[in-house]
Amino acid sequence: MAILVLGGTGFIGPRLIRKLVERGNEVVCMDINPGAAEFSHLGEAVRVIRGDVTQFEDIVHAISVAEPDRIINLAYLLGGGEINPHLNMRLNILGMDNCFEAARLLGINRVVYASSIAVSGQQSHFGDRLVDEDDGMFGTSQYATHKTFNEFQARMYIQNYGLSITGIRPANVTGPDKVRGSTDHVQCITLPARGERVSFPYKEMMRLPIHVEDIAEVFARVLLVDSSHYPVYNSGGHAISLGDLAAMVREFLPDADIGFDHEGGKEQSGNYLVDNSRLLDEFELTYAPFRQRVLEIINDVRADEGLPLVSG
Repeated sequence: MAILVLGGTGFIGPRLIRKLVERGNEVVCMDINPGAAEFSHLGEAVRVIRGDVTQFEDIVHAISVAEPDRIINLAYLLGGGEINPHLNMRLNILGMDNCFEAARLLGINRVVYASSIAVSGQQSHFGDRLVDEDDGMFGTSQYATHKTFNEFQARMYIQNYGLSITGIRPANVTGPDKVRGSTDHVQCITLPARGERVSFPYKEMMRLPIHVEDIAEVFARVLLVDSSHYPVYNSGGHAISLGDLAAMVREFLPDADIGFDHEGGKEQSGNYLVDNSRLLDEFELTYAPFRQRVLEIINDVRADEGLPLVSG
């Protein structure tokens, strides 16, 4: 199968592309920064071209090169804050619309894209209960409102043109090389792994981390089916406070210097109680234990730094 991955040289893309190739697929990766990732170990199964999703002609060209059976869009601006709203809008909204429209015009029926848990907003909107995909969307940040519109636009293309489009709402994706977006749950692991001190404002701030390898597997499974039962799925993850994550890190690194300015923070947390049963049941997914993933991240970092690995 031929697959076009838009924004494939970022954080999730290289892991997804590896999984697709391991399953026997051929991949064309289009990215505005094509040199950001190395795919030579995957041989001729991967071709990387330069392209900008905000330019409709670039996506059309990529489709003509790839002749894909599937398209996945992972090109979005993560961690841009509220600055430069014009750039954010062009990438997150215009870029996604270009993807849907190019797929429609060129007859690519199957499209998968990244939404976000950010669309749900604060956990306080829902109380102490799990939130599913049918619950209201209360996200107010620039990024959250863009992802909310992406989901609306996807529904329009499904209803008006019959495209098979599926969105995934990743939670707090984590991994040793994550540097953008929500990163406190990453730094709580990676900085102590390097022997560095780290401090956070609130000990009880809740996060919902999911390892990058697990979310890449989610995207692979959803992408490779012809259609899904639902238009959007929560990825879910492991609900944990930064304080409890620090305690988990200290199980492996007893001298880890992790500090907090205040005890509270839970009431300010984004959505962390998430029902992802639709995704897990339909696609027969099981995530690796989170404690195992924390150890993997620690040792990935320590290997890169030339430090002794730690055992579980």
